Amino acid sequence: MKGNISGKIILQDGTVFHGHILNNFKATGEVVFNTGMTGYQEILTDPSYCNQIVTLTYPLIGNYGIAKRFMQSRKSFVNGFIIGELCREGSSCHMMDELADFLKEQGIPCLYDVDTRAVTRKIRSAGTMKGIIVPADADEAEIKELMAVPIEKEVVAKVTIPEAYEIPGEGPHVAVLDFGIKQNILGSLSRIGCRLTVLPASTTADEVLAMKPDGIFLSNGPGDPKDVPEIIENIKKLIAADKENNLPIFGICLGHQLLSLALGADTYKLKFGHRGSNQPVKNLLTGKVQISSQNHGYAVDDKSLDGLPMEVTHINVNDGTVEGMRHKELPIYSVQYHPEASPGPDDNVYLFEQFRDMLTKGYRW
Repeated sequence: MKGNISGKIILQDGTVFHGHILNNFKATGEVVFNTGMTGYQEILTDPSYCNQIVTLTYPLIGNYGIAKRFMQSRKSFVNGFIIGELCREGSSCHMMDELADFLKEQGIPCLYDVDTRAVTRKIRSAGTMKGIIVPADADEAEIKELMAVPIEKEVVAKVTIPEAYEIPGEGPHVAVLDFGIKQNILGSLSRIGCRLTVLPASTTADEVLAMKPDGIFLSNGPGDPKDVPEIIENIKKLIAADKENNLPIFGICLGHQLLSLALGADTYKLKFGHRGSNQPVKNLLTGKVQISSQNHGYAVDDKSLDGLPMEVTHINVNDGTVEGMRHKELPIYSVQYHPEASPGPDDNVYLFEQFRDMLTKGYRW
C-alpha cells in the first residue's frame, strides 16, 4: 500500500512485532487481545479498554466501516490498536465512515499488517504487559522514554460522565452509577421499561439514596477495582441501606468486582484476562451453558466468598472463574460478563428481566 510507514510494537520484556503505522502516532499502554470475529467498533468505544493497546485476533478489520449507532461511549478511550489486515473500503448499509478515518479522527495509533496471532500467543504465555507502538526507526532514547511512562490508574474518573442526566421511561426509577458504561447496557435497561438517572462515578451513597430510586445499577468500567476505594465505600453504604429499604442492586463487570469487594470478598488479576464474544458461562442454578461477551482483566476470588452471605451462580467453563454471584438474603446480584452484548444472542436477556421483576413485582430468590 502506497505511503506505508513501517512501525513496531515493543513489549516490556523486549519482544518486538513489526507492521505498518496508520497516522504515524505513538502509543503506550497495557497490551491485551480480543478474540471476537466482529464488533471492532464496539471494542474501540468500550470504556473498559481505557489506556490499553488492543490486539484483535480476527485477521480482517474494517470491512463494514463505522456507524454512529454502534458507538458505545462518547469517544474511544483505547491507547492503541493492533490488527492484521486493515480494510480501507468498508461496505455496510449502516456505514457512515471508514475505519481508518475514524482512527485518525479519534487520535488512535494503529499498527496493522501485524501477525496478531503471534502477539496473542505471546500474551497468553507471558501474561499482559506494557507495550509501546513506535515507528520502525525510533531511537533508543525515545523508546526508553515511552516505556518509562507509567500506566495511568485513575481510569474510572477518566471515562465516567461529568454530570448526571436522565433517560425517560414509564417504569421504575433506577439510579445508574457510571464507571464507564456502555450504551448497549443503558439500552437494555430502557427496554425493560426503566426510567434511568445516570450518575457520575463520584456520586456519594447519600446523594444516590436522596433520589429515592427503586433500584441501583453498578456499571462496567476499566481498571483494577482496588484503585477506587472511595467507590467501594459508597457501595458498602448502599448495601447497608439495602438492608432497610430492600433496594435491588444489579452489577455488571467492574460493578460485579466492586460489589464483591464491598461485601468483604477479594479480587485478583488474571494472567491475560477474558476478552471476546465466545466465552462459555455455566449457570449453576439451571445447569445451562450460555455464550457470553466479556472484557475484563480481574476476577473475584471464589475462596474469599467463603463465610460471606454470597453464593456463586455462574462460572466460566474454560477456567472455572467466578462469573456471577448473588446475596443469600438481599436482592443483590451481579455478573462478570456483558449480558447486553447478546452473542448468544438472547442467552442472557433473563438477567435484565430478573432485575425488572425485582423492581416491579418484588421478586426475590
